[in-house]
Amino acid sequence: MTQGAGQVPAVRTDTVRDFRVPAYVHQAGQEPPAETGQDTAQGGLPEGYTPTQRDLPVINRGDTVQVHINPAAEPTGTSSGLGPLYVVGDVHGYLDELLAALREQGLIDEAGDWAAGNARLWFLGDFTDRGPDGIGVIDLVMRLSAQAAAAGGYCKALMGNHELLLLGAKRFGDTPVNSGAGTATFQAAWLLNGGQKSDMDRLQDVHLQWMSRLDAIELEDEHLLVHSDALTYLEYGDSIEAVNDTIREALTRNDADEVWDLFRKFTKRFAFRDEGGSGAVQQLLNTYGGRRIVHGHSPIPYLLGEVGSEEGEDSSGPQVDGPHVYADGLAIAMDGGVTMAGKLLVCQLPLDN
Repeated sequence: MTQGAGQVPAVRTDTVRDFRVPAYVHQAGQEPPAETGQDTAQGGLPEGYTPTQRDLPVINRGDTVQVHINPAAEPTGTSSGLGPLYVVGDVHGYLDELLAALREQGLIDEAGDWAAGNARLWFLGDFTDRGPDGIGVIDLVMRLSAQAAAAGGYCKALMGNHELLLLGAKRFGDTPVNSGAGTATFQAAWLLNGGQKSDMDRLQDVHLQWMSRLDAIELEDEHLLVHSDALTYLEYGDSIEAVNDTIREALTRNDADEVWDLFRKFTKRFAFRDEGGSGAVQQLLNTYGGRRIVHGHSPIPYLLGEVGSEEGEDSSGPQVDGPHVYADGLAIAMDGGVTMAGKLLVCQLPLDN
């Protein structure tokens, strides 16, 4: 198995400086579009928010819980004969960390092959950007999907905003789009948000086809699985099937502005925090089913207020031990902040807490 042969491992910092513009964005003459506008939407983000800011805001919360993961805990199946259910948070190109986390849970063997029989494994999106080997991550997930199916289980994946970003950068490049904050391009946004030239160079049609067919939302064992902690999904349908069909159809039309609008909405975050957060979660649960929502996208260190965002601020790095349970216990955050020296999370559901 190839694991990004010939690539130099990325060096992570222990603060949000991982979210800076890569050096070659300026070499290529790409300047990020400026944010404009003063109005704010829910979560303190600009109305019509587009991902043109380099840092995420710090969210200070004191009433939340992290759940420690017990490695290789005794798996439990379901009455239908399906195996135990596992979820994986944002990977962002950190292939070695992903392999280690999957091995720790007994899902793959030392060779990186499926070893979990009829277990079910869901990735919550964001496979590329910021880390060294996003294409290697996608290749691994595709291969595990075939191996798991042959063993009686399955390995599946959701659409994240970085899949939409990479698709847009490949399809539309420097084509101007209406960002809601002035003119932007997918290429500039991709570079700003950690796009790796090595990933673009290795991107093939099979990867593009795989990404464009991913579901956006699914329900497993009363857990509503999504990528973004946002109400975005309500804009695309009143059922899981409708949402997934609508988004796939939008991608097939190959309209740059339409795909940008989809990407922009998937980039919204923090809808489930603070006062009213549990109500926002309940809106999604009432519409699509389930008793808890499980998401990635917003790194747990930000939700816990453990990361500084000012240049020169001293930080010992985020401390992430496991998933983050909040919104009156209705939401589970799974992005452990691997891009900022956090932890790539793989855990079995349901959580005991």
